[in-house]
Amino acid sequence: MDHTAVLALYDRDMREGAQAGDPGARIERVGQVVRQVSSALGWNGVVWSDLDDSSADAAIAEQIAHYHALGLAFEWKLYGHDLPVDLGQRLKAAGFTPEPEETLMIGEVADLPLDAGPPEGIRFLPVTDRAGVDLVADVHAKAFGTDSSRLRHQLLARLTEDPDSVVAVVALDGDTPVSAARMEFVPGTRFAGLWGGGTVEGWRGRGIYRALVAHRARAALDRGYRYLQVDASAQSRPILERLGFQPLSTTMPYIHGA
Repeated sequence: MDHTAVLALYDRDMREGAQAGDPGARIERVGQVVRQVSSALGWNGVVWSDLDDSSADAAIAEQIAHYHALGLAFEWKLYGHDLPVDLGQRLKAAGFTPEPEETLMIGEVADLPLDAGPPEGIRFLPVTDRAGVDLVADVHAKAFGTDSSRLRHQLLARLTEDPDSVVAVVALDGDTPVSAARMEFVPGTRFAGLWGGGTVEGWRGRGIYRALVAHRARAALDRGYRYLQVDASAQSRPILERLGFQPLSTTMPYIHGA
């Protein structure tokens, strides 16, 4: 993989040319900033910027004023290759709170192992309705220890309003949900995004995560997508590297309250 070329393609199609990621959300392009505006239960934030030392502080202040006028908290999604090089420091000085860094990893679908199935005793259930969304939200809360109300709202909205834009699956041990993941498609691009892959403690290390990646990779291949993109945590990065994903940059959420 040509890292420089693929990263440039990712920036162009997924960030500068971003499409709304939530039903009812809108993408706004203001100056050298691209942002998404959604409801309070949707994702709000800056996805791309092209700033320098002379323009960064004013752009940051404008985004804060814009979202605060709407009464919305928001995220500035900062990538390791974004400029200026001290943009993260400027965001912190403006009142943003950084969250843990993740690694932007991309894999070519054709090069990924697609034959991994669920381990013995585990079955995969496609998520198509509210009951399935509840299972995914339950796994998310247990696996990550965080509130899943926003995920519940966003996934149900996608499945209701634009079901072709997402594939979601939950792994069951009997009737117990133990892992879940989803994939979001971006029409007109070569990228599909892997999100939310999490396994409840006690079922980790059994190959469920690997099988969920293969399950989604097959779906991406069927739909003609070339690349899978992941914002990988420190826990999932080693697994993804063994599967053939390659690190291209880092990404860190900077959060500003309403």
